[in-house]
Amino acid sequence: MFLTISTTGSAERPATDLGFLLHKHPEKAQAFSTSYGTAHVLYPEADAERCTAALLLEVDAVALVRRGKGKGRGGAPDAALAQYVNDRPYAASSLLAVALSGVFSSAIRGVCAARPELPDQPRPLRIEVPALPARGGAGLVRRLFEPLGWTVTAEPVALDAEFPEWGDSRYVRLVLEADTLTLAEALRHLYVLLPVLDDAKHYWVASDEVDKLLRAGEGWLPAHPEQKLITSRYLSRRWSLTRQAMERLELVRLAEADDSDVEEIDNAVAEETESEEKPTPLAVRRREAILTALRASGASRVLDLGCGQGQLVQALLKDPSFTEIVGVDVSMRALTIASRRLKLDRMGERQAARVQLFQGSLAYTDKRLKGYDAAVLSEVIEHLDPPRLPALEYAVFGSARPRTVLVTTPNVEYNVRWETLPAGHVRHGDHRFEWTREEFRAWAYAVAERHGYGVEFVPVGPDDPEVGPPTQMAVFTAGTVKEAKAA
Repeated sequence: MFLTISTTGSAERPATDLGFLLHKHPEKAQAFSTSYGTAHVLYPEADAERCTAALLLEVDAVALVRRGKGKGRGGAPDAALAQYVNDRPYAASSLLAVALSGVFSSAIRGVCAARPELPDQPRPLRIEVPALPARGGAGLVRRLFEPLGWTVTAEPVALDAEFPEWGDSRYVRLVLEADTLTLAEALRHLYVLLPVLDDAKHYWVASDEVDKLLRAGEGWLPAHPEQKLITSRYLSRRWSLTRQAMERLELVRLAEADDSDVEEIDNAVAEETESEEKPTPLAVRRREAILTALRASGASRVLDLGCGQGQLVQALLKDPSFTEIVGVDVSMRALTIASRRLKLDRMGERQAARVQLFQGSLAYTDKRLKGYDAAVLSEVIEHLDPPRLPALEYAVFGSARPRTVLVTTPNVEYNVRWETLPAGHVRHGDHRFEWTREEFRAWAYAVAERHGYGVEFVPVGPDDPEVGPPTQMAVFTAGTVKEAKAA
């Protein structure tokens, strides 16, 4: 199997920077042992103007047979002769994808200790794969790579040049070109899509493959138009794993939705007054209301569930009464931004001991969430499809069971107060619903009754006598059901 990665440069920005990114010196040919043969890395050309790195995977066909891996979808034999006659030693497949992740592991993660500024810099890239299995043809190749910013050349390979009437094989010669991608992005695309196009893996697909897919697909897979096909094929059409991955990808997509529309509306909310003072944004009022409720509850150990880019975590850190603060989000991108916002890498030891960020999905129970005084779900529930709410409900109220839970969500009745919001539209295109005050109270009372909580409601923002506040907040307290209902 053979693959080349090329880039161009200049004296000021030499193409040989590719060697730093790949952690492989252009003047050396290196070999690496794998489970199925030997991976060689060499540079056919390397100067300031142009640099090409080649990965040659020399597959040991005997090792494939001995390990019982002359197989296709889900690990099942392609045919009776599969272990003797197959394309694995020659055509790009999951074998090459695994070799990529092993030989270029730092490059895929976007790490370059010697030149830390390089991984984030897009550069001209040209990737060639001479023989790529493509179940679905050249059209599918384009549908997979073009949405990611690649210019795609996929030339079908004839079964036999001397007999053109036999038609084309299922192989293509692939050339990918782009100017706007980083090397890490390019390698992650290949790691996922090579086995997807082959529609087979050389090893048994287990549950940890879901995590691998989400890590490699971060930043591009949640919004890819062929997401379902990619997920299904990557997981060898194992339905249980595919469903799990699709659910987690949907949560990632929701978490990474552009909040610019929300902030624009939030900033437009103010009390109707003749004062020329700049109004306090609704997002700020919401955080202030949450902090007030948390202080009143006496909580010191707090979960911010769906913490996004860390604005609430940052506000909590300013109050020493909150001794442990945990931000949880399904999006690694959002957590990375939150880490930068909080300056975790430069934070003092005592302050750093108070805060941690970790990835997690609220659709699944998580033992790490147990034992906290309070949990906050700020502007989270409206981003989920209603059928998904019971899973979140159980994960938070049934499994984690903090003493206090705060839930904020938009009040759809207030939307008529904004001239900039067209009638019938929700505040953000990614909102799956926006509830009236009555709908929110009905949901909150039902949740409280099912899980042994009491609930009270707090307006956030100007409380309009006709349509209520722009944001509604429910304060759930464990063990006070009767008292809350009586109130």
